[in-house]
Amino acid sequence: MTERRACRLAKQPRGTQRYRAIRQEDEDALTQAIVLLASQYGRYGYRRITALAEAGRLWVGKDRVERIWRREGLKVPQKQKPRGRLWLNDGSCVRLRPTHKNYVWSYDFVSARTHDGRSVRLLNLIDEHARESLLVRAERRWSSSRVISALADVMVMKGVPEHLRSDIVLTQEGKAGEKRRSLSIPYGMCLTTTVPPSGFHEQGLSVRP
Repeated sequence: MTERRACRLAKQPRGTQRYRAIRQEDEDALTQAIVLLASQYGRYGYRRITALAEAGRLWVGKDRVERIWRREGLKVPQKQKPRGRLWLNDGSCVRLRPTHKNYVWSYDFVSARTHDGRSVRLLNLIDEHARESLLVRAERRWSSSRVISALADVMVMKGVPEHLRSDIVLTQEGKAGEKRRSLSIPYGMCLTTTVPPSGFHEQGLSVRP
């Protein structure tokens, strides 16, 4: 097929097909300057970088800066969401900071579906300090006893953490607006959960003699 016929079918001018970009002599120096400015001013986009380049006597248009910006893969990082407070107004601690390994473990569920459309829930357990995935186990249905048994299996291999963090309550209603219960789990370990009225809770672990 000739070029004329191919361009006619693609509805594209032959001049566009034959166009070859002309690389300017200052392209490398300008690219280095833009990358340097972007690294110094991480929150600036290509328009602000263009203004800084012009202030530094680099006469360049924003369209050319944008082209180099995209070619080099530069982008403004997204703003991070502010984290919640680690304490309540009365000064009581809500969320512990992990300071060493086996200090705080976190577990939660992720829902998914198999090829036949049936739902499945995955129990995920991590060590917050080591950023280590300790457990990923899939079940169709999870009960409190299954969760406790799965956690106990990991504790036998990795040791017992000082605290467990989760928004899943494995307890029953208690007194004074709290939920408190000691759950006996295998291998001689005892899990005690205390939930304040705010709903966020920490779980402390102890080993029975």
